[in-house]
Amino acid sequence: MVSIAVALGFAAWGRAHLGLFAILPQEQAARLGGPALVIGAGWIVTTYLLGGYQSKIFGAGTTEFRRVTNAGLVTSALVGIGCFLLKYELPRGFFVLAVAAGFSLLLLGRLLLRYMLKKAHRNGTLLYRTLIVGSAPYVDEVAAVLSRDSSLGYRVIGALTTGGGTETTAGIPVIGSVSEVTEIARQQEADVVFFAGGSVDSAAQLRRVAWELEDSATQVLVAPTLTDVSHERIQLRPVGGLPLIHLEKPRSALARRKAKRTFDLVGSSLLLMAFSPIFAFIALQIWMNDRGPIYFKQVRIGRDGTSFRCWKFRTMAVDAESRLAEVLAANGTEHNVFAKLKVDPRITRPGRWLRRLSLDELPQLINVLRGEMSLVGPRPQVADEVALYDNAMARRLHVSPGMTGLWQVSGRSDLSVDESIRLDLYYVDNWSMFQDLSILGRTFGAVFNSRGAY
Repeated sequence: MVSIAVALGFAAWGRAHLGLFAILPQEQAARLGGPALVIGAGWIVTTYLLGGYQSKIFGAGTTEFRRVTNAGLVTSALVGIGCFLLKYELPRGFFVLAVAAGFSLLLLGRLLLRYMLKKAHRNGTLLYRTLIVGSAPYVDEVAAVLSRDSSLGYRVIGALTTGGGTETTAGIPVIGSVSEVTEIARQQEADVVFFAGGSVDSAAQLRRVAWELEDSATQVLVAPTLTDVSHERIQLRPVGGLPLIHLEKPRSALARRKAKRTFDLVGSSLLLMAFSPIFAFIALQIWMNDRGPIYFKQVRIGRDGTSFRCWKFRTMAVDAESRLAEVLAANGTEHNVFAKLKVDPRITRPGRWLRRLSLDELPQLINVLRGEMSLVGPRPQVADEVALYDNAMARRLHVSPGMTGLWQVSGRSDLSVDESIRLDLYYVDNWSMFQDLSILGRTFGAVFNSRGAY
């Protein structure tokens, strides 16, 4: 409401003083108060009718922005049609400024509210008290998804299971059985009840629970038995009152098309030209440190299992590979292909800041230019790692490895091996150009944050 009021006030002032189309005489400018009031009230009412003020949509993906945008478009159309039918001469400059400022302020305001809400969630406030209903394995799976991102705001207070016991394998306390969901939801003052796999014996039972909770503030959510699927691949198709989830095929084939390759080719060429002074500076620092090679080339496995030499600035001593077993033993770390040390004595002086800022990976732009890698994709791995792949992990090889990816912007080396694999597989199955652009944007924040870089 505040955003709409400010936008209309700015439009009235701007139309009268900024000279958009023509500067209005003072008496005509004063008459804009009435139209501004009508448009503002209509905009607010339209937003309300289209569900733009429902509390459940705040922070709910693109749904919130879609409803606000639709409300603005409907309001603009109704104003235009109304002025035409009533033969009312609404100043065009006022209308253009009102619509432009209104859309901008509304979307910026929603972004600010979303940021503040997520920050509150991360600080442990304004959390949704959440119950999860279902068999223990499904309860743990849903709880794991909710716990990955604290900004979602779900605080799991307990589980209702079919198998009894005091807690699930993941440590979620069991506070009752599935048959007691209504009573316990009221007792615990739950904000959300998640129904996971194994929660009900029939659709009728779930419908009865929804009826019993309809007079309370508790939201009923049904978690399907699938995870790590982007919303772009999901469509809800009601058939005879049965809500069917249509799941599109994985999008790994889309990531192999010419559009992505063209983007990589143009992007790597421009970045190589832009970073050429940095290349020269880094090369000089590495050479002056120990007079050793500037680059480190290691055989990695790319798309469809093809091998290539991955370029990096050298950040370790020349004899680093021969000293690996010795360093691992000194740190009490087992010798395995995934071993990576937070404190590694083999790292050179310039290597420390190169790794912290991820500048050691800049030469991979050459691999991108040659078509061996992509700007965005799963992390390239060595043959020993790929040899351990099962059928699911092998899906990483369906697309070109990337200089940056979901795992890099989500914590890098601080992530567990399983979490890194999960993020890479999510990227492969749910690829989109928008996701690539988003990851590239988030990469700058991850680099300057230096979290997980060692």
